[in-house]
Amino acid sequence: MSRIVEIRGIRLGEGVPKICVPLTGRTKEELREEAGLLRTVDLDFAEWRVDFFEKADSVEAVLGQLAELRNLLGNIPLIFTFRSAREGGQRELNAEAYARLNREAAASGHADVIDIELFTGDEVVRELTAEVRRLGAVSIVSNHDFNATPSQEELASRLRLARELGADVPKIAVMPRNPGDVLTLLAVTYEVSSEEHGPIITMSMAQTGVVSRIAGGTFGSALTFGAAKNASAPGQLAVAELRVILNALYA
Repeated sequence: MSRIVEIRGIRLGEGVPKICVPLTGRTKEELREEAGLLRTVDLDFAEWRVDFFEKADSVEAVLGQLAELRNLLGNIPLIFTFRSAREGGQRELNAEAYARLNREAAASGHADVIDIELFTGDEVVRELTAEVRRLGAVSIVSNHDFNATPSQEELASRLRLARELGADVPKIAVMPRNPGDVLTLLAVTYEVSSEEHGPIITMSMAQTGVVSRIAGGTFGSALTFGAAKNASAPGQLAVAELRVILNALYA
């Protein structure tokens, strides 16, 4: 059996794929409103997309907002994600600032999961995953390709590299150019998840890839993303729709 990653009682890698909903507010007020909305929907995880936050370049402002979100979200598991512009995010940080931001978020105790980008640099990623684990949080090591779907061999290599660099949960999201690319993504999901080293997260984006967001669990993806208000990536379904579909597929 795959190793289960348990976060606030949610067992990632077991049963029905878990649903994560992003927070993308730019201001404290918008985030407060979004957090209130998330308390009313049927989700498993919340993800704070810090790169959308207007004060994302201030560690102090981010940590203050993180503490407020933790309070507002109650016991909902929270993923802390600064997505760089090169991987589809809103802005860039240099490697030193990026590493510091993620370390401080993990040290705060307010983020349950830290998303670390795979191509930040092998040593930086290795050090961050070790530090995140030492601080009692879980690491997702992620890669996003908004231009294409690499070969199955390349996708498998990236997921395995994430694991080698210390990821508790490797994640990959890719853009399909045709339905065959979605099959490639699902095939690698099955291939790597069958190695049973722990949960992985995969998805194919845009309308063509929507099937991967609802059926990915059949092939071994442990978590999918839905939207409560604003989608953080192309192809995200509304969370209420997603829950109904998942319950039908995995009942």
